[in-house]
Amino acid sequence: MVHPFLILEWLAQKLHLDGALHGLISNPDSLKALVYTLLVSGILITVAFVTSRSISMVPSGMQNAMEAVVGGIDGLIESTMGKEGRAYFPFLATFAMFILVSNLIALIPGFYPPTACVNTNAALALTVFAMTHIIGFKKHGAAYIKHFMGPILWLAPLIFIIEIIGHIARPLSLTLRLFGNMWGHEIVLMIFIMLVPFVVPMPMMLMGVLVAFIQTFVFTLLAMIYIAGALEEAH
Repeated sequence: MVHPFLILEWLAQKLHLDGALHGLISNPDSLKALVYTLLVSGILITVAFVTSRSISMVPSGMQNAMEAVVGGIDGLIESTMGKEGRAYFPFLATFAMFILVSNLIALIPGFYPPTACVNTNAALALTVFAMTHIIGFKKHGAAYIKHFMGPILWLAPLIFIIEIIGHIARPLSLTLRLFGNMWGHEIVLMIFIMLVPFVVPMPMMLMGVLVAFIQTFVFTLLAMIYIAGALEEAH
């Protein structure tokens, strides 16, 4: 298999972006996150293309697997957000699949999960933060401000400050939760591989699969809850 770094270097040379590449090399984590983000995106696009080209009335193979994934995400959206949440399925499903594949790619020896880089997770969290309030204003207009005021008028200034702090903390918590778990798993796995190369890594990899799914579920569920809150009427 051609390593993703070699592909990036070749592209940089062809597009005369060697200077930008050298700038990225000064920050190894950002460089690795960029390379593997492109790789994960390529995997998802390829799987989507292959699956869409072979859709049949009797699903099998890749179509079966993708229908199970899509059905699971759709069911989670409906149970969390109601039928109104289905309008945001493309956004939420893309997040879920990107995070899941990014997490699972760490199990391939020598590969680096983009979600182990705080920059990648911050970008995902800030996108959720921005979309939550865009959806809120689109749904309610200027009345969306009432979500930050609370039910008691004379307490509105205090509640507003508390709500603003709480909303600002959301992307921070989303970023650090995903980053801490994935980066920590990478460190622990590398330590065990160095200490006991053939005995311990397998159970640790199995635990890594569980962590990958749990972190994907938590991030996606919180994104759903935030958007659902923005869609609700203010009380």
